[in-house]
Amino acid sequence: MNPKAWLSSAYVSERHRMFSRLGLILFGLAVAGLAAPYAARAEDDSRDAHWVGTWSASPQAPNLVGIPILPAGFTNQTLREIVHTSIGGKVVRARLTNAYGTAPLSIGAAHLAIRSTGAAIVPGSDRPLTFSGGSSVTIPPGALAVSDPVFLDVPAMGDLAVSIYVPGPTGPPTNHFFSMQTNYVSPPGNFVAAADMPVASTETCISAFGFTFCSSPWLFLAGVEVMASKQTSAVVTFGDSITDGAASTVDANRRWPDDLARRLLARKGNRDVGVLNQGIGGNGLLSTILGESAQTRLDRDVLVQSGAKWVILLEGINDSQSAFVGDRLIAADLQIIERAHALGLKIYGATLTPAGSTGNRELSRATLNQWIRTSGAFDAVIDFDAVTRDPSNPTFFLPIYDSGDHLHPNDAGYQAMANAIDLSLFRGHDGE
Repeated sequence: MNPKAWLSSAYVSERHRMFSRLGLILFGLAVAGLAAPYAARAEDDSRDAHWVGTWSASPQAPNLVGIPILPAGFTNQTLREIVHTSIGGKVVRARLTNAYGTAPLSIGAAHLAIRSTGAAIVPGSDRPLTFSGGSSVTIPPGALAVSDPVFLDVPAMGDLAVSIYVPGPTGPPTNHFFSMQTNYVSPPGNFVAAADMPVASTETCISAFGFTFCSSPWLFLAGVEVMASKQTSAVVTFGDSITDGAASTVDANRRWPDDLARRLLARKGNRDVGVLNQGIGGNGLLSTILGESAQTRLDRDVLVQSGAKWVILLEGINDSQSAFVGDRLIAADLQIIERAHALGLKIYGATLTPAGSTGNRELSRATLNQWIRTSGAFDAVIDFDAVTRDPSNPTFFLPIYDSGDHLHPNDAGYQAMANAIDLSLFRGHDGE
């Protein structure tokens, strides 16, 4: 592969190392009389490449309306975090975040590998990550760090392990709380290169509002990107807990964006499409209870995603707890549509699924859904409500799709949502 075709000047030092490795490879192949065919194939593979997200998660603050939801931080520990890809590639990089940090975040070392089982990685797949050529990086408060690219045969719909060593103390961590995925925290020590990392904990629990919430959050990790053809793009799924996958089976990747990714991968005759999940449990179009409102986080979580071409918006059910806010939800949607269109993205409006509610909350949901279906403001409509509601009791899910809380679908409900999406909405840049 010829890195010159796709590496930017920001990665000059990494490019020199790649050229050095490539030179050694070509020298060895030349001895065997094979250098010319390899070089021709490499040039053909890389001449039209760009970065496309294969996995993402929206950063969240380490508190819930002032209540700490995570430990005070980490010191001299390794975090091994498991992410499930949508598309594959042979060159990969990671994005680390200190979005909600109040002090600089020191990353002592980071590695990326293909996950085997649990906290173990596939032998031979471990790759140390560098940042502008250095093996460590300090991320200022509110900032993001993008690793240099590494060669790794990343599988589509496969699991990667991103290992991050933090000398600490980190302070309260930027996180994505409801991961629906088991992640791993080590005892003291740097274990980023360990084939099977020792595990001290996998879960954190909080008590708030009379409930206890437990999860295994993603920490300091915002995304993974692969190098792909310029005809490969990504769809950003933008929403609340229903996009985040609440009530789906942990470690099974049964959120509706995962189901959509599987359908896109299985279809014939079109380019690959990365699927990026930017859902936050408890999020709203207007409210900031869990994560900033959709309007506030739109730029960071959607509009700057690498390779993004489409957006699916499913937001609003958490905004209408008692008062009628249907008109405000419509106004917020219009603003999001305008901002997406300004950057050349197509945006598809998804109707809100049943919530088992009455009064102003149900009136707000019905008002927004009717507007989504009839206004023509979106580039297309995805009617999640129509495929999940009980025809005999339309403010509730069909029982086979109800997780039991009447607000979140179960695995079968998420699959029904993904099945309702017309895959022709996601065509390659060449119109295939």
